[in-house]
Amino acid sequence: MERDIIDLLRSKKDQVLTLWLQAQDSDTEASSNFNTHDELQAQSSEFVDLLFGSITEHNIQDFTSWELEALTDYVSSLTISRARQGFSPRETATYIFTLKDALLKVLSEQIESDPVKLYHASIQISKFIDNIGILSFETFITGREDIISQQSDEMAELSTPVIRVWNGILAMPIIGTLDSARTQVVMENLLQGIVDTGSSIAILDISGVPAVDSLVAQHLIKTVNATRLMGAECIISGIRPEIAQTVVHLGIDLSQMITKATLESALKYAFNTLQLEVRRVQKEKVNG
Repeated sequence: MERDIIDLLRSKKDQVLTLWLQAQDSDTEASSNFNTHDELQAQSSEFVDLLFGSITEHNIQDFTSWELEALTDYVSSLTISRARQGFSPRETATYIFTLKDALLKVLSEQIESDPVKLYHASIQISKFIDNIGILSFETFITGREDIISQQSDEMAELSTPVIRVWNGILAMPIIGTLDSARTQVVMENLLQGIVDTGSSIAILDISGVPAVDSLVAQHLIKTVNATRLMGAECIISGIRPEIAQTVVHLGIDLSQMITKATLESALKYAFNTLQLEVRRVQKEKVNG
């Protein structure tokens, strides 16, 4: 693109911004997500300033140029910000492409007398803004994946609580599928619980685990072994009949693990191990 075209657009920056804002005002659904019109105007003005402060006759054909880092960083942060505000990828793309419409309109008004020059300049501008749109979409996808991963980690933490049921006894109910990532969370939380409380017995209750296969069994064995290395005994409770049949059918050896059918049975075993006795006390009736 010729240098005078870029200078021409830069000299018409205010007009470009005005046209862009008008296009956004017509998109009431998108603009209504902002708290105020001033906020939208300030954001768009910053975008236009960065655009015209970064674009040159050279980097307009090389979107990877280091000269565009400030602009691309801004687009990425803007995309994440809009995603958190509730914008969809389509709405953010529309926001960016209406800028292209404003640029092309100003361009056509200024050099309409030279169709060939207008055609080549329009192609360059379109490709450049399209690259911004692609960057925004890629950032949105990456950002969403990061958020989902973070939420998954938080859910894993919440779904694997360590409960101190008695002095020296911890229990951890596990609900849902036990995969490698979740096993790591279970192991870390359980070991940290043992350290924090000085407990000597830990109960893993798998009543909420839908199925136990060889992989799940290996995860349980690793957790038990890690617990023993900490000087504590680990009891697996919640061994339902169907789980017992599956374990036998798969030939999984759990003979080195203490297993119980119910959490109640596991607690009784833990009490006996610690030489504790829990019994019901009959209250004497008071004669009226």
